Amino acid sequence: MWVLAFIFTAFAGSAKVLLMAAQETFTLPAGSRILVRTAEAIDSNKQTAGQRFTGTLETALEAGDQVVAPRGATVHGRLVSAQAAGRVSGGANLTLELTDIIIGGQPFPIVTSSYEMRSQGKGEQTASRIGIGAGLGALVGGIAGGGKGAGIGMAAGAGAATAVSASGEGRQVSIPAESLVEFRLEKAVTLPAR
Repeated sequence: MWVLAFIFTAFAGSAKVLLMAAQETFTLPAGSRILVRTAEAIDSNKQTAGQRFTGTLETALEAGDQVVAPRGATVHGRLVSAQAAGRVSGGANLTLELTDIIIGGQPFPIVTSSYEMRSQGKGEQTASRIGIGAGLGALVGGIAGGGKGAGIGMAAGAGAATAVSASGEGRQVSIPAESLVEFRLEKAVTLPAR
């Protein structure tokens, strides 16, 4: 009896491997646009480098006419750098990148461009967004469920950005929850069909 059980288990395992091998996949090319809505606020005065953040896809990822990851799919990222503005001089800095996307409950690693926000030191009047890597997009403070902020983010595309800053002991930068941040794939990635 145990021999039959062993044979059945081995057969089931082989069938699973064959099924996985036969699963259709799609490749998203380098440069593909990934528009993300942040789930939580990210602040140069509160977060530190290495911390992770979560967001959701604002638009579906498509390969040709096939939806690979639907709108609302979860993505994770990390803070490459996070520096608070100094009391006397030195501006604040936030640099983000995506690390993976969840498809079918499984995380798939991705490599994206970085997104950087930087402010001038104390006494300066401006804050600016600085793109690192190829084809960076816009950051716009969004409103939950869409609304005016989300509309501006979609329209702004890669050409403009709104940096959020505060006065006081140097100008801090922050990305409010529900903001739209655009990244670009730096390396092509192969993902399973939904």
